[in-house]
Amino acid sequence: MRDVDVMRVNKIIASVLALGLLVAFIFAWLGSPRRALAAGSGSPSTPTVPTVLKDLDRVSFKLDVMPVLMVAGCNSGACHGSARGQDGFHLSLFGFDPDGDYYRITREIPNRRINLAQPTESLLLQKAIGAVPHGGGARFKPDSPYYKTILAWIEQGAKEDPADIATPVSLDLEPKELHLKGPGGTQQMSAHAKYSDGTERDVTNLAVFMTSNDNSAGVSHEGLVTAKNRGEAFVMARFATFTVGSQTIVVPKDAPTYVWPNVPENNYIDKLVNAKLQKLQILPSGLCDDATFVRRVFIDVTGTLPTTKEFDDFVASTDPKKREKLVDELIARPEFVDLWVMKWAELLKIRSTDQVNEMSYKATLLYFDWLKDQFAKNVPINQVVKQLISSTGGTFKNPPTNYYQTENETLKVAENTAQAFCGIRMQCAQCHNHPFDRWTQNDYYGWASFFTQIGRKPAEDGRETIVFNAGGGEVNHPLTGKPVPAKFLGGAVADVKGKDRRAVLADWLTSPDNPYFARNIANICWAQFFGKGIVDPVDDVRISNPPSNPQLLDELTHRLIAYNFDLKKLVRDICLSRTYQLDSVSNASNADDSRSFSHASVRRIRAEVLLDCISEVTESKEKFRGLPLGARAVQIADGRTQNYFLRTFGRATRETVCSCEVKMEPNLSQALHLLNGQTVERKIQSGGVIKKLIAAKKTPDQIVDELYERCFSRKPTSQEKTKIDAMLADSAKDPQPVLTDLFWALLNSKEFIFTH
Repeated sequence: MRDVDVMRVNKIIASVLALGLLVAFIFAWLGSPRRALAAGSGSPSTPTVPTVLKDLDRVSFKLDVMPVLMVAGCNSGACHGSARGQDGFHLSLFGFDPDGDYYRITREIPNRRINLAQPTESLLLQKAIGAVPHGGGARFKPDSPYYKTILAWIEQGAKEDPADIATPVSLDLEPKELHLKGPGGTQQMSAHAKYSDGTERDVTNLAVFMTSNDNSAGVSHEGLVTAKNRGEAFVMARFATFTVGSQTIVVPKDAPTYVWPNVPENNYIDKLVNAKLQKLQILPSGLCDDATFVRRVFIDVTGTLPTTKEFDDFVASTDPKKREKLVDELIARPEFVDLWVMKWAELLKIRSTDQVNEMSYKATLLYFDWLKDQFAKNVPINQVVKQLISSTGGTFKNPPTNYYQTENETLKVAENTAQAFCGIRMQCAQCHNHPFDRWTQNDYYGWASFFTQIGRKPAEDGRETIVFNAGGGEVNHPLTGKPVPAKFLGGAVADVKGKDRRAVLADWLTSPDNPYFARNIANICWAQFFGKGIVDPVDDVRISNPPSNPQLLDELTHRLIAYNFDLKKLVRDICLSRTYQLDSVSNASNADDSRSFSHASVRRIRAEVLLDCISEVTESKEKFRGLPLGARAVQIADGRTQNYFLRTFGRATRETVCSCEVKMEPNLSQALHLLNGQTVERKIQSGGVIKKLIAAKKTPDQIVDELYERCFSRKPTSQEKTKIDAMLADSAKDPQPVLTDLFWALLNSKEFIFTH
């Protein structure tokens, strides 16, 4: 299809494919190669090979010229689609306003951009082919179909399209999945658009092609995919307001013989992860040992470290189901609740302010306590969210109403709701159609319409606000100036007449039929245990940021719904999978894998948990606002409550719902604070662990073993033991300074700060 000249009039090219089994008639004509169905030849929903063609001699501005401007890059952000345009010429970004673009091309500066008397002299064409100076350079050649399309449109009078012209309704990209051997393997993609009048069109030469990973698979402007290095990529095509993609897997062309070992599979997670690894010809790492597992699962499930007794008992146990039993025990602990309440407090922006009519400190505590109570009772997560979205009443008497106090601006509430509960960042669509996803301005303002009738009024206590359904209020589209009806994301216009719009939204949002909610929660849950989501970041779900394992995310979503949104059951599945229990030591085939979960990742412990772990092993206590002495950092209710350690290690301030607020990257400030700051030194001294162990008549060797178990959940190696014994021998009369220095060194080590 790439070699077909779609600009020739009424030319029918017949070819016989697959030994005569399929005869395809490819119609190409001037400007608009749309295909229409003859009566009786099929239905618009099931298009067949067309037998009658319509409107062959007319070039459409919206259907033909606008796609050329898109594929040539004229309306991109780097060119005339930027906020102020370029050199006095402004187009809407990626063509979200075709009517405005038509005006700017034909009416804004009369006779400058198009020349009806001498079409070939039109500045629109002269600049595009580089015949006159153009900052963007030549965009296409005079003999290209793009040039001929615009030229024909001008020759036909540069007419405006009728109001009822067909619009694209879908885009399809073939093949859906690619398996290539690289480097050098190729595959031609084919893009087809369907229109509202039942016609369809091959738009391969009009689509903008992109790849999510050029290191593994590149794609040309014409849609030819070329394999490079082993890995995966998502090849995408953009046309009109649609972006679709195909998963591409590249394996080495001359790789050694690949044999999949007989790897045990604990559950459905392992089957789907292993299926992906086999496609990539990657071997998974082996299972981690008991010492590694017990530390990892304690940190991930409860945010704590195992005690020396818990460690010793687990390692000594010969029960073949001991890992399963440990997971069940940890999930039942209150620390599990604390950890997940903290994560959801970040999603919900639980943070007090000093501003009038915003969330007071008292409201913050009530809101946090309500959330903690929901998790302690194991209320299904969809029911928790349903209460939040539909809540009415006072922010003291009904704490879920604080959801509408953390943010008062209507559009921001709409954006936060989509990002927190669906993982969708809608912000781009406020000003223009989303450049890398399906969301349009109509979608954005239709979604915002659910939140336009929120009423707020002060209660008797000045710190409390009453949230209610005001029953009136609309949001107007910035282009049309008309109210936009409430519309579900990717769905139909909602029936909100005479109803509380938020209640209607809450029912749809938390329904098992919602394509986004359960999927988002499952992805967030996965990220807690693997350091990254199947879609990563977890709150940036878009077509151009596809899941690394779509089948796995689909199944996790299905399971969460089947579990009636019981988060504990999904956590159990994840922790009992062999995938979660893999070693962090890689092999030759998976050393470069960072997306397919072939081995455990080494992850820095997040700020609150790390501070709690230091306090735990040193037997010292911290004091936080609103909490008793000795409370854990994960129990802090208010996002404003901070200390130097938490700020340095990236605790979320909860000013936004973005997952990026939690900083997990190690940096120099963190290392310097551990080495030279007061936290570690102060806690070692205040806890007095070394003194207690010496007072308990333990030998230096026993104390060394205990310190290693406390910090690393393992015994010291023989090499480590030899070095420590040498230092202890030099201070046999008073081993306390050496043991204290050892304790300090262990707390400053990478092994303590990271989960592995």
